[in-house]
Amino acid sequence: MGSCLSVRLKIESSRLDVKVTSATTPPSPRSQDEILQSANLKSFSFNVLRIATRNFRPDSVLGEGGFGLVFKGWIDEQSFTAAKPGTGTVIAVKRLNQEGLQGHQEWLTEINYLGQLYHPNLVQLIGYCLEDDQRLLVYEFMSRGSLENHLFRRSSYFQPLSWNLRLKAALGAAKGLAYLHSPEAKVIYRDFKCSNILIDSDYNAKLSDFGLAKDGPVDGKSHVSTRVMGTYGYAAPEYMATGHLTERSDIYSFGVVLLEILTGRRCIDKNRPSNEQVLVEFAKPYLTCKRRILHIMDQRIIGQYSSDVAMRAAVLAMKCLAREPKYRPTADELVKVLEQLQELQNGSDICRKETGRRHGGNKNVGYPRQVGSRGGSV
Repeated sequence: MGSCLSVRLKIESSRLDVKVTSATTPPSPRSQDEILQSANLKSFSFNVLRIATRNFRPDSVLGEGGFGLVFKGWIDEQSFTAAKPGTGTVIAVKRLNQEGLQGHQEWLTEINYLGQLYHPNLVQLIGYCLEDDQRLLVYEFMSRGSLENHLFRRSSYFQPLSWNLRLKAALGAAKGLAYLHSPEAKVIYRDFKCSNILIDSDYNAKLSDFGLAKDGPVDGKSHVSTRVMGTYGYAAPEYMATGHLTERSDIYSFGVVLLEILTGRRCIDKNRPSNEQVLVEFAKPYLTCKRRILHIMDQRIIGQYSSDVAMRAAVLAMKCLAREPKYRPTADELVKVLEQLQELQNGSDICRKETGRRHGGNKNVGYPRQVGSRGGSV
């Protein structure tokens, strides 16, 4: 459930000779027909998607954004016709809100660019529907929802992610960002945040709704504008101040997400004391010392991480949050460091298990216990 593997394979096989164009400077303005014909996506009828989503029933809603509601549906893998719930392939259907601020041009922009980008760490666009006044987009379904839900929602369905799965999510998101920033894609995400990082059935993290969907290039126009589109708390200070967007703006946002992963705290939380409501301001003083970082690590993962790995992850977050954009790492550097941290953690886990066996099965030997307010173990 939640896999669109066979669907993706069919689409991907037709893309092998497709050259990915620049997301900032398209070669020339293209008509709607040219965009739809070159996108290598499946064209769905509205009736198929209506049946697949059980007539867009409220209990099929997966989420809502500026574009509109997203519904869960089922299609047959071979014929791409609607399937009974629980059979075939699960899809996510985004339906344009005709009363919303985003309209046809944004819908067309997603097809123009997302339809030509493929990477294992990007949520894949499968197809679209253009029929009368209906505008819909069909994506692969991510069965475990958003990283935001796993970090912050308290319910039996969304269990707190383990430390190892948090590292895996951070690395997957970094790989997706590195691809978007690569010469092949040349995409600035613009609105990188936890809710836009989705998790599949194997806990692989994939990026969705990267900035093109919100203010992308249409008819040859650049997607770089002075209209600030980021989310408060995640957006880089220079972007909020000037509206000037760069790849390093995305890196700042990644640093905020990494802090949320480490601490289990939201970037903005009005329910906390006034000096703790803005995560970046609250956490920065704790990021320079191994002893201090343990004070703000998520208590739900105490005993799961190596303090050395946690400290290195905190240092990486601090570098991402540098006030001067030029001092922030690149997305490729994020991937390299996170891969190293994952290897270090795996090595620490092996040592912990060996030590635990020598101490009668205590698997937490060698990892930090919960740290009290005065630095002592509790």
